[in-house]
Amino acid sequence: MSELAPERFLPLPTRLLRFGLGLAVIVLLQQFVLPGINPYFARILILAEINVILAVSLNLINGFAGQFSLGHAGFMAIGGYVSAAFAVSAGPAVLAVLGASPEAPGPAPSFIVLCLGLILGALVAAITGLLIGIPTLRLKGDYLAIATLGFGEIIRVVIQNTEAVGGARGFINIPTYAGFFAVTLFMVLTLAVHWNLVHSRHGRALLAVREDEIAAEAMGVPTTRYKVLAFSIGAAFAGVGGSLFAHYNGGLHPNTFTFLKSIEVVIMVVLGGMGSITGSILAALLLTAMPELLRPIKEYRMVIYSLLLIVLMITRPQGIFGLGEFDPARLLWWRRARGAR
Repeated sequence: MSELAPERFLPLPTRLLRFGLGLAVIVLLQQFVLPGINPYFARILILAEINVILAVSLNLINGFAGQFSLGHAGFMAIGGYVSAAFAVSAGPAVLAVLGASPEAPGPAPSFIVLCLGLILGALVAAITGLLIGIPTLRLKGDYLAIATLGFGEIIRVVIQNTEAVGGARGFINIPTYAGFFAVTLFMVLTLAVHWNLVHSRHGRALLAVREDEIAAEAMGVPTTRYKVLAFSIGAAFAGVGGSLFAHYNGGLHPNTFTFLKSIEVVIMVVLGGMGSITGSILAALLLTAMPELLRPIKEYRMVIYSLLLIVLMITRPQGIFGLGEFDPARLLWWRRARGAR
């Protein structure tokens, strides 16, 4: 029983020290490395980091909770539009309180407005995920996928017909407050939250639901509660990804958030391995860069892209890492190693 006990967490000063060192590394990269990178490659890197946030958050739903959602683009759209609307409408007032000018707000005030917008976008996306998850998560398999796909399209159509956020024309003139520092910081925070969640008591409950929902229910795990929890957290972080995309891109259009965007994120999760955070990171980086690498042969790049995916899924259907760092054997080894230290 001792081997199955929860792992011991690092003391708070050590965790704060690690966070401070990580923050310092991001700042150094922002100041000394990023200026020397071609802007085209820097843009690809930032978009890849946003895709990492989306893939890891969807992996919590599809990979760890064992559900199958196809509505992630809808939650991304909610986060992006809510955050952008906040920055455009309330942002100047917040900057005035902070003593900054909207034309040149400075790094700190603009980061505060960005954080407020991200929190609001994530909160609205989480509430929407909760409202959608309560009725739909009673479904299973293909029925759940179709229901979430339908809700994702409903969200997009509602946005498309809302003139307050640009409607079908799109939302333009969004303040570009998100750069490499902000995107990298929130990507790291996303990874840290998901890593600690799946290694906690709640994470083990999610894995139990994924492996056998009936057995988990028989052992006293409130399966519906945990499925809704995973759905809401995944939706919240999809909202974070959408908010960062809005404030980096400077504009939003409803056609960006079609079901094809949800399929793209699902492919990242499946390619990396259902239940593998490491696999989701690598797959998001790979699938963001691959279309750009194949751009010189644009006539054939989509054919090559599709064939590579088909070959990989035939030769390794469990994804790059399969269950990866969270399969039972590796979990047991990891806990023994931590106990030994």
